[in-house]
Amino acid sequence: MSEHFSFDERLGPLVEQVVQSYWGDARTRHIDRLYLPSRGRIIELTELLLELVFPGFFGRQNLTAHNVAFHIGDLLPRIGELSYAQVLHCLCYEAEARLPGHVDEPAHEAKARELTQQFVERIPAVRQMLAGDVQAAYDGDPAAMNLDEVVLAYPGLFAIAVYRLAHELYLLHVPLMPRIMSEWAHMMTGVDIHPGARIGRNFFIDHGTGVVIGETTDIGHNVKVYQGVTLGALSIPKDERGRAIRGKKRHPTVQDGVTIYANAIVLGGETVIGEGAIVGGSVFVTTSVPPSCTVTFKPPELHFKTKGGDSRAAGRADSPAGAAPTTRAEQPQRDSLAMPDYQI
Repeated sequence: MSEHFSFDERLGPLVEQVVQSYWGDARTRHIDRLYLPSRGRIIELTELLLELVFPGFFGRQNLTAHNVAFHIGDLLPRIGELSYAQVLHCLCYEAEARLPGHVDEPAHEAKARELTQQFVERIPAVRQMLAGDVQAAYDGDPAAMNLDEVVLAYPGLFAIAVYRLAHELYLLHVPLMPRIMSEWAHMMTGVDIHPGARIGRNFFIDHGTGVVIGETTDIGHNVKVYQGVTLGALSIPKDERGRAIRGKKRHPTVQDGVTIYANAIVLGGETVIGEGAIVGGSVFVTTSVPPSCTVTFKPPELHFKTKGGDSRAAGRADSPAGAAPTTRAEQPQRDSLAMPDYQI
């Protein structure tokens, strides 16, 4: 069996067709322009940053009290070089996109050095936040064996770690780079946290898959969310050309101590989930929820059909339980916390 393939005389026409498609639509090409950050290098940088914030877990192992300073002394310059180069490319890219042919490289070089220094100096504070996130995951998940398992295995913690690093670059107004970092984490974990979101201490995402946290979301301290939760926007206002209007609060505010169960959807910039509230699984919320409330929807009636053809509805008076079924997101928390029920 031959594995050789050749276009032969068809290669020339194919090249011409593909290149011609480039000139037909400029939206999907980057040609005759000088500046663009490298996605691959930014991912490489993110992996090195994870090695820096979680020493011994990512990258080099078998660190000791005797060699850790030497290791960090080797790691930090590599992070600095990569950070500086990509921040510079991002700044020049933004300037070129705004005004082609008028990029002041020396000014952007000075700015990139300043931003890189500021970013790396924030790493100890990021580590402090991540320590609280690791503890929150361990405290909130009885399946966690220890803190090491959380760091090594939990996709939610991985996504939070990349978010916290990207968020610092977002606060420094570095264009594009924070989003490349967070979307890489999204691809790796299924958790989509925009780097512009503001998230407090001790944040826990259980299971993780399908969680979406939008750009203008505000999340307080000690918040826990489960898989499939969306903190999103309602219909987005558009300008006269049909383009989304940016810069406005579009996503909800989640106050301290809130728990949001699986597949719940909370939408809108004016929506506030009050302190200590519980949002039950699969609910759809577009209005504010008072503090210390449990918000649920009335569960649908379940019908069971036996092989003999008999059927009955679960939760009816003649059912064994004699009451409508409840879900884990409703009854245990409502009983133990004595919270008022807030149905939608």
